Amino acid sequence: MNFRVLSYNIHRAIGLDRRFRPERIAGILAHHNADIVLLQEVDVGVPRSRKLNLAMELAESTGYPHVAVGLNVKLKTGMYGNATLSRFPIKKERNIGLAIEKRKSRGCLYTELEIPRENEPDLPLPVFNLHLGLSFRERPRQVGLLVHTKEFVKLKEHSPCIVGGDFNDWWSRLAPIFTEILDFACATNKSGGYQDAIFTYPSFSPANGLDKIFHRGDLKLLGCKRCRLNASKVASDHLPIIADFQLG
Repeated sequence: MNFRVLSYNIHRAIGLDRRFRPERIAGILAHHNADIVLLQEVDVGVPRSRKLNLAMELAESTGYPHVAVGLNVKLKTGMYGNATLSRFPIKKERNIGLAIEKRKSRGCLYTELEIPRENEPDLPLPVFNLHLGLSFRERPRQVGLLVHTKEFVKLKEHSPCIVGGDFNDWWSRLAPIFTEILDFACATNKSGGYQDAIFTYPSFSPANGLDKIFHRGDLKLLGCKRCRLNASKVASDHLPIIADFQLG
């Protein structure tokens, strides 16, 4: 079977015009119609976003039946973090803290999805939705925290797995950890390897590939692209990245 993964830092649905417009984000998600959506910078109960639960609002407006939320940054009122929307059932979920000392709190939302297969048992698909820090000194340490979690340690080498999100990796320094050490492939690349990333930031004139999707196991990459809708140039400071896979 084929399925689509989309990763998108939505910037709290506050666009470059400084307007809170969740309907723009919803329209972009609806257009690409991904099966699995990895969102970063998702507000829950924050005044700047009308105290809405943005994850639930976007899921309901775009028809995603399964939602998981991992909140990492606590504000005076409300919190924000990552959210995963899925057309497949979410069997397990846990928010993994990736905070380094006194730096801004970051996290990775782990979900285990249940992928249906004809004439075979449903297949578990581990998905890691992360948002790493702005400093290069903290990002490798955050990856280290992630790969030592019980969820990551128990991964089987040839079983399907997705790791995606906003890596804030300006010079692709983290990519070799995944591709050369952990045996993942980088989906969000114009060619093989990891050194030719598809640019997603800033949205109005992309010059860097901060948003990445890595995959491992019995998954064949069918194609990857960034969003080219005009609305996406202003809806957030990032563009969504979209990858299509074939399972088995």
